[in-house]
Amino acid sequence: MAWLILLVGGLCEVGWLILLKYTEGFTRLWPSLGALAFMGASISCLGLAVRSLPIGTAYAVWTGSSIAGVAAMGIYLFDETTSVLRLASIGLIVIGIIGLRLDL
Repeated sequence: MAWLILLVGGLCEVGWLILLKYTEGFTRLWPSLGALAFMGASISCLGLAVRSLPIGTAYAVWTGSSIAGVAAMGIYLFDETTSVLRLASIGLIVIGIIGLRLDL
């Protein structure tokens, strides 16, 4: 169950980071409120997950999944570059997350 909570936390992390782009420096109310809500949900999920997962593993998976997710969403939503190196780097992050999951 802790892994599912951690996954939800990572998705919330992606949510607030994407919304951050739309806040325009926290000058737009609704995207700003959404970003703050996702921030709270994300850190809450991490806090729940570390009750039964090692903190180092949980934090690495939480941040790694959000990094890979935001990078992928940046490509999809904001037409960021899709070079082979960029895609391979995202893939390595995902492989690292899988490795941490299989190690437990």
